[in-house]
Amino acid sequence: MLFIEIARFVARGIKARFRDQKSEFDIIRRHLRPGDIVCDIGANKGSFVLFLSRWCRGGRVVAFEPQPAFAARLAAVCRAMKLDNVTVEAKAVFSHSGAQDLFVPSGHSPGASLTHKAVEAESFTTLSVPVVALDDYFAESDRIALLKIDVEGAELGVFKGAERILRRHAPLLVFECENRHLAPGHVGDVFAWLESLGYRGSFICRDQLLPLSQFEADVHQRQHGEWFWKSRDYCDNFVFVKE
Repeated sequence: MLFIEIARFVARGIKARFRDQKSEFDIIRRHLRPGDIVCDIGANKGSFVLFLSRWCRGGRVVAFEPQPAFAARLAAVCRAMKLDNVTVEAKAVFSHSGAQDLFVPSGHSPGASLTHKAVEAESFTTLSVPVVALDDYFAESDRIALLKIDVEGAELGVFKGAERILRRHAPLLVFECENRHLAPGHVGDVFAWLESLGYRGSFICRDQLLPLSQFEADVHQRQHGEWFWKSRDYCDNFVFVKE
């Protein structure tokens, strides 16, 4: 059974690296160096973990995944593959440390969110999970090189809980952000907060990295049709770097 999980983990990573998230991986690859500390926040089944582990040899990958079954499975695979620089934390990342409800849509566990309004399924399960602010988790001397984030509407909370890290170490930020998960908030609220810290943003559109000044939520995140977020013209991946 573990062999099957390992095969799926490797196949999932290759598919993400060379097809589904190729642009994001290319950006991350150019940025990372051996010895770096990186965070995969909302690691889910670990699509990014294999290559992150390779690219920061001698450093650390901390993969945060609040769903216990996913976290346990990912940890077992990493142990079996001897990815010794990977630590899997069965925790959510947010603006504070403690415990909080996680809302898991029935039949769609990758869409789990700390934000109730981000869950679009008619039925869901509620789990109480540990949450941690990155500023509490890491020592002040830990230089974080990358935050990769997929948290279904909790992005601003993650960033606010890492304000010290963002100000002091200026990690590369690669994250998903969607209006449909933030209403009545707006992706612009997240962008404005990061810009106040000196970050400059871009977004990925049809495998191209474009300046954030060209992003229009009404166009690039148009909510038209039943599966609008699967459209090739739907843009929800952002890259922010410190000026």
